[in-house]
Amino acid sequence: MLPITPALDAESKEPLFIQLYNFLKSEIQSNHIAPNSKLPSQRKLANNLNVSRNTVDAAYQQLISEGYIRSEARRGIFVVEIKNDLLLSGFPKIDSNRSNILMNQNQEEEKTPEQEIYDFKYGDIDLVHFPFKVWRQINMKALNVEQASLLLYGDPQGEIELRKHISRYLFQSRGVECSEEQIVIGAGTQYLIGLLCNMIGRNFVYGIEEPGYDRARLILKDYGKRVAPIPLDNQGLNVSELIRSDVKAVYVTPSHQYPTGTIMPVSRRLDLINWARETDGYIIEDDYDSEFRYESKPIPSLQSLDCYGNVIYLGTFAKSLIPSLRITYLVLPSKLLSIYKEKFWGYKQTVSRIHQHTLNLFIESGDWLKHLNRVRNIYRKRHHELLEAIQMNMKDRVRIIGSGSGLHLLLEVNNGMSENQLIASAKEMGVVIYPVSPFYEIPPSQEFPKVLLGFAGLDENRIREGIKILNKAWF
Repeated sequence: MLPITPALDAESKEPLFIQLYNFLKSEIQSNHIAPNSKLPSQRKLANNLNVSRNTVDAAYQQLISEGYIRSEARRGIFVVEIKNDLLLSGFPKIDSNRSNILMNQNQEEEKTPEQEIYDFKYGDIDLVHFPFKVWRQINMKALNVEQASLLLYGDPQGEIELRKHISRYLFQSRGVECSEEQIVIGAGTQYLIGLLCNMIGRNFVYGIEEPGYDRARLILKDYGKRVAPIPLDNQGLNVSELIRSDVKAVYVTPSHQYPTGTIMPVSRRLDLINWARETDGYIIEDDYDSEFRYESKPIPSLQSLDCYGNVIYLGTFAKSLIPSLRITYLVLPSKLLSIYKEKFWGYKQTVSRIHQHTLNLFIESGDWLKHLNRVRNIYRKRHHELLEAIQMNMKDRVRIIGSGSGLHLLLEVNNGMSENQLIASAKEMGVVIYPVSPFYEIPPSQEFPKVLLGFAGLDENRIREGIKILNKAWF
């Protein structure tokens, strides 16, 4: 059996499974544990280290989710081969103090009252548990400061104190290394993508995941950019296909691919970063839904793995707080920051200073993290309820895709219906679900069509009842 002898400290504030995870990851990265080595079973390693099996299992599951190890049925657990020349020295460790991470088109349909009963809308969030009273008090506090300057245009990049809080949070939760000077705040993802189009270059070809975020594709086309769809495989964006293209900037959602839910493993992330280094290209990392993970710790962001300055990080408060706040932000690498300062400093800030100041106080008070942790638990329960209801009612007649994180999943349905027929039959029974085809540049012909179900806006009872009705409509 491969000897594994970490110095675990039971008195440490850092949980044992995180200590073990960090040890194993470091050993794999440094090649002290060779590629394709077989690791001890959970039981054997737990006995060896005198810890519980749950401790070992949690560490192994995190390493599997990040792509460092793989589990093979009836054979065991093996180390995945990762190109060590691409491993960068700045890999962040999972920190016990790391908070459970903060941080499309919503198809508007004409609905009868019956159809509104069970709407699995994928852009929704939970509104019932929003801390209206606390937010109102903090908003009043922001206005009571009586700073007349809050009524005027502010810093074009956004309020400095809010940018400082964002910088600290990103480092603690996503391993993103940046100063407040690198952050540009703007009103929504679409606005900031447009800003990037003007910064990056006029003649660049932009790559978009296929399927991928349809609004990003439309915005790029509206700016006159040539867009190349790059297909996915089971690890996310296919870098081999990217290399064969003439793309110079690629838009990706590696933490929870939109809409398939695929989580890009570390080895693929490193391949993508290497592509950007060799082509002097850019990666626009939309860290979509990274706040919500239900089965493992989050994988470090692409930006945290990049030491070449080719990754642009894009984040938002739309899911972790409220969409109507319209506060989104970019983290620019130094070469783009210089271009921004030189050519775009005259652009007025698009987010209200009052809203920025209120959010800053909300974060400063600790109420934002309280709210985030509360809704994460709510979404975890709804995610579990949705999976359980699907498995109980539909069994092997459907395949669940993209579970384990985010606020939606895909269902591949085997009942002979087309995508349109699945949606229409559900609608007749008062259940609203959504198509996947709009997320493709060129929708493929599929033997078993897929549909999209969001769950954040429905409580557990409505999820359970909605799936029962959906089962009757389809089978």
